[in-house]
Amino acid sequence: MTDTHSRPHTSVPGVRPASGHPRRRTVVAATAASAALLPLAGGLPSAHAAEGPAFLHGVASGDPLPDGVLLWTRVTPSAEAVPGSGKGSPVKVTWQVAEDEGFEHVVAHGTVTTDAAADHTVKADVRGLQPATAYWFRFAAGEAGSPAGRTRTTPADDADAANFRAGVVSCSHYEAGYFASYRHLAARDDLHAVIHLGDYIYEYGHQEYPLEGDVVRTVQPEHETLSLADYRVRHAHHKLDPDLQAMHAAHPVVAMWDDHEVANDTWSGGAGNHTPGEEGEWADRVRAAKQAYFEWMPVRPSTEGTTYRRLKFGRLADLHLLDLRSFRDQQASFGDGDVIDDPDRTITGRKQLDWLKAGLSSSTARWRMVGTSVMISPVAFGAVPAHLLGPLAELLGIPQEGLALNVDQWDGYTDDRRELLTHLRDQGIGNTVFLTGDIHMAFANEVPVKAATYPEDAPVATEFVVASVTSDNLDDILGVAPDTVSSVAEAAVRATNRHVKWLDMDSHGYGVLDIDAERAQMDYFVLSAKEEQDATTGVRRSYRTLSGSQRLEEADAPLRG
Repeated sequence: MTDTHSRPHTSVPGVRPASGHPRRRTVVAATAASAALLPLAGGLPSAHAAEGPAFLHGVASGDPLPDGVLLWTRVTPSAEAVPGSGKGSPVKVTWQVAEDEGFEHVVAHGTVTTDAAADHTVKADVRGLQPATAYWFRFAAGEAGSPAGRTRTTPADDADAANFRAGVVSCSHYEAGYFASYRHLAARDDLHAVIHLGDYIYEYGHQEYPLEGDVVRTVQPEHETLSLADYRVRHAHHKLDPDLQAMHAAHPVVAMWDDHEVANDTWSGGAGNHTPGEEGEWADRVRAAKQAYFEWMPVRPSTEGTTYRRLKFGRLADLHLLDLRSFRDQQASFGDGDVIDDPDRTITGRKQLDWLKAGLSSSTARWRMVGTSVMISPVAFGAVPAHLLGPLAELLGIPQEGLALNVDQWDGYTDDRRELLTHLRDQGIGNTVFLTGDIHMAFANEVPVKAATYPEDAPVATEFVVASVTSDNLDDILGVAPDTVSSVAEAAVRATNRHVKWLDMDSHGYGVLDIDAERAQMDYFVLSAKEEQDATTGVRRSYRTLSGSQRLEEADAPLRG
């Protein structure tokens, strides 16, 4: 339970001076805690026992609204109250929101009591704020204060916003590399938000993925996550990463999930990486994973405890976020065209697809963004040379002998895709941009209703697919230098799929999306090396779609920032 006040309140005991990103001492504390984690519970350095409460997992904000934002942190009340332990007394945590970095002008404050039932995580759904305004926030418990974070509300629903600019990320497997992408996004002061398209965590145990020899660092717990405690520890271990903490402290994050938040190739009744009986009941595992997710992420639960929901950015853009795991039918057998075209099979579920179609039809925004965790553009891989089919199949997680298309994507649920894309065409709904992750590659696609009739039939949407933050892509699997062997596969995919305007099978990084009245542009940033914590970054390519066109063109230059 929280309370919000408009009157100034200038002090919270123990709160340190504000900073846009975690201070050095906070980063040091997080690093020390990470090194001292116990295999299961994520134990903390014993020195914290004498200090009382501590904020070791940073602060975050998310799901911004015109008048509010969701604030998040995790308090460690005592040394034994480590994530997933179920230990520790209830703690009263206060929060503040201010107009300035020095917290001289506090505009809202309140109190939240948390306990072991919530893994001592804290959420405050703050309202009463001003639209399109930057704020600072912080927490305190007893004499302990959290680092400060910076967040931002969205424009009023009827406001003509000049632009919307967001970082776009997906697929951040801890053992595969460092989160340098998050650090670079944290350093930008021109973003309104960061959109995380899923696979924020991975469920695998140590050295299960990537394989032994490719592991950059060790995740906790070291075994595969199955129980509520396991998922809590995995989320907590990610939140100790200083680059991830910096991103969350710098920008509100709008997050959705994909499969690895539970298990690889999740569908409504199971997953490719779940063995019933041996690994418990599927329903219990899903319940545990979702509980931990909503405890540890700055996300408001939406319909039926899922992540599909809608946010608005004035009259400029709507963002429809999908949940493509909770309602989907099991993935089809490879090469079984009759199954993938079956109108009784679904990736969205009837209710969610109707919700999306209605939202797209009723939108009065200039642009309609759709966050989809898996690629909607049809892509056939059959023209890829035979010696690359095996590695590509491994990357996509599908059998080599069946590689023609990826049935875990919308390609495996063609009737839902046909219904959605036909709706866009028949209703004359323009300026729809799909934002996608999952595939560990970067794409810039035009989206036709039928790929076979493209380009004679105009596309009905565009799609920007961002590369992975760390998760393996083609050159990682082959153990070769980037932009060598993959160039052959890229050329083959483009030749077979004319609506694919560009793809990159090797890079790791993030996107920066900027939308204004005239165009939507994605700058694709790549890292110098995911294995290096201080990796540099640069723009690999920029693509844009002009308002009313549903076409893509390469942009002359990246956006400022």
